Amino acid sequence: MTTTPTTPTMPMIETDIHPAIDNPELPVFLPEDQMPSREGDRIIQFREALREAMSEEMRKDKRVFLLGEEVAQYNGAYKISQGMLDEFGPKRIIDTPISENGFAGMAIAAAMTGLRPIVEFMSWSFSFVAADPILNNAPKMLYMSGGQFGCPIVFRGNDGAGGQLASTHSWCVEALYANVPGLKMAIPSNPYDAKGLLKTAINDPDPVFFLESERMLGDKAHVPEEEYYIPFGRARLAREGDAVTLVSFGRPVHFCLEAAETLAAEGIEVDVLDMRTIRPLDIESIIERVKVTNKVLVVDQSWPFASIASEVVTQICERCFDWLDSAPARLNTADVPTPYAKGLEYDYLPNPERIVEAVRKML
Repeated sequence: MTTTPTTPTMPMIETDIHPAIDNPELPVFLPEDQMPSREGDRIIQFREALREAMSEEMRKDKRVFLLGEEVAQYNGAYKISQGMLDEFGPKRIIDTPISENGFAGMAIAAAMTGLRPIVEFMSWSFSFVAADPILNNAPKMLYMSGGQFGCPIVFRGNDGAGGQLASTHSWCVEALYANVPGLKMAIPSNPYDAKGLLKTAINDPDPVFFLESERMLGDKAHVPEEEYYIPFGRARLAREGDAVTLVSFGRPVHFCLEAAETLAAEGIEVDVLDMRTIRPLDIESIIERVKVTNKVLVVDQSWPFASIASEVVTQICERCFDWLDSAPARLNTADVPTPYAKGLEYDYLPNPERIVEAVRKML
């Protein structure tokens, strides 16, 4: 007796939503001084902040769902989605085949018809398999359809050197993907910002590339229980100084803060400005701080050629050249494939020691 093989199908989400062009407006954003406090007794991990952001928005909006490799039964490769399958069920927490091109394309189609997918790439290094749909379809859909179809979708996952994952699993994709108009890009540096930015991303009418760092998923910080959203395009002054402005985003913000402590012991007080988002870029806040210190170093974990740091330095030169006392500088990873050896990987990154040395040279 033989049986006819069946083709597995993705579970259908029952909904009565309208097309994506009817998306509600973005949440109301509070001024920075009215945001919930960054200090308190409730301390959670970066991964827990991401989970809370997704869960809160899924409870409010039945159109939101999560899909990706191992996000359901296994609770996520990095346990970010732990417990979400139990709460939301298999129609909204969906395990996919190992086929980034397939499930990213399917999610884009779902977004076009009014749903709000969150696509988890286990690593952004794997996103290249899905480069055509996520770069050639999602960011261009609103334009190509003459405004008929939006694409409210979030692509999120681990970006950059994850700790001895070697060259092909350690891509920093921000410089490559930020070049494409029609998308937005957020790269949080701490649990508080991760939650607020991801909640904003889920509600955004455009495709959002949300880049996390595997090395920060266990980081702990105060994250308030009250609801809050962090708007895109608003940088955060993480530390104030008057000698040099350090501009960075994501994991290297921590390198900058560590370097700032070392420099402070020498009597050198530096700014640390956390960009938070690459698209849109808060160039106004960067210029404002450069006008205070008259010196700037942009710290970026991607390769130097055609990097985010290159773009920021260019815009600084275009907008406030007369305020500079020295040439704006950039500090990137070494211009080589990511090494596997632990010590070499550390030296390859824009680590605190390299930042301190760069600042000393500027002064």
